[in-house]
Amino acid sequence: MKRTEGSEPSTLVTDGGSVDWRGSSSSSVTVTREERLREMYEENFVKPMIVAWSDSRTRLGLLIIGFYFLIALVAILGLWREPSTSQAPRYLMLFENMTYPLGTTASGTDLAALIIHSTPDILLMVASGGLWATGIAVLVGTVAGYKGGTVGRVLMSISDFVMAIPGLPLVMILAITFNPKNPILLGIIININYWAGLGRSIHSQVLTIRENNYVEASRTMGVSTPRIILKDVIPNLMPYVTVNFVFAARYVVFASIGLFFLGVLPYSDQNWGVTLNFAYSGGALFSWSAAHWLLVPMVAIIGLSIGLILLGQGMDRVFNPRVRTRLAGESESTAVTDEKDTGMTEVL
Repeated sequence: MKRTEGSEPSTLVTDGGSVDWRGSSSSSVTVTREERLREMYEENFVKPMIVAWSDSRTRLGLLIIGFYFLIALVAILGLWREPSTSQAPRYLMLFENMTYPLGTTASGTDLAALIIHSTPDILLMVASGGLWATGIAVLVGTVAGYKGGTVGRVLMSISDFVMAIPGLPLVMILAITFNPKNPILLGIIININYWAGLGRSIHSQVLTIRENNYVEASRTMGVSTPRIILKDVIPNLMPYVTVNFVFAARYVVFASIGLFFLGVLPYSDQNWGVTLNFAYSGGALFSWSAAHWLLVPMVAIIGLSIGLILLGQGMDRVFNPRVRTRLAGESESTAVTDEKDTGMTEVL
């Protein structure tokens, strides 16, 4: 092998021919910033949207949750009147007066205003409680499952201890002690120990995932532990985590409504649970003329729960790598190849 006179520095010439090693390799791996951004856009937005929109449950769930966000936006922008007593005739039924479409209470308060202005706080509580529970559970479960040893034993011991604490008495004590009025803090308090059981379940799944060949290959190549957890472990947990996020969010909805209804949680603003409490105290359970006072917040609670369930089922498909690749159309060539291979095998 020798270098020819007058040749480019990057060109190596052999006796049997010339090969531009550096030039050919650099041209094949060079990726522009625009291409990287386009790839990130397709991976993180286009493909998830294709998968999500291909499922009717996801579409319906998105529409329901979007409707609640629209209601919250109406309240935040002040596009609907604030609820107040004696603002309308008492005990108007549903759609009896279109100025007050959802009727009024015994004190002449607009029920639509009560529901609309309660929605932003409910959504904040649901989001904070769900993110708190699933975030802590994923952190504790993955680190304990992947690292194992002393770290795993300590984290799982803490998780077991938290699981042993009764949830409802703990929430009542914390609510009385801190008297939280911020909906974000209230969502965290309601789900204060919800993460422990989920963390234990994730720990068990990580113990299986870390023995897979691709994880072992990453360890052999010297990939750092945080990168392995982020790239190889957590993506395989996402369908399970997503479903449990929905469970945690629904728990916040039901627990907060129940605790507000019982008067355990302090309230200064309107809330669906407070509306139910006032309706029960006002005799809505035994009077047909006041039944709508009880039904309207119940329909709001059930609608939000159904929307979360449908959205959770759709997100399961989004985070499932096999379903996502198939619906995004990338596995077509693979499927054709597999069919050809199968046919060849059958002939042989």
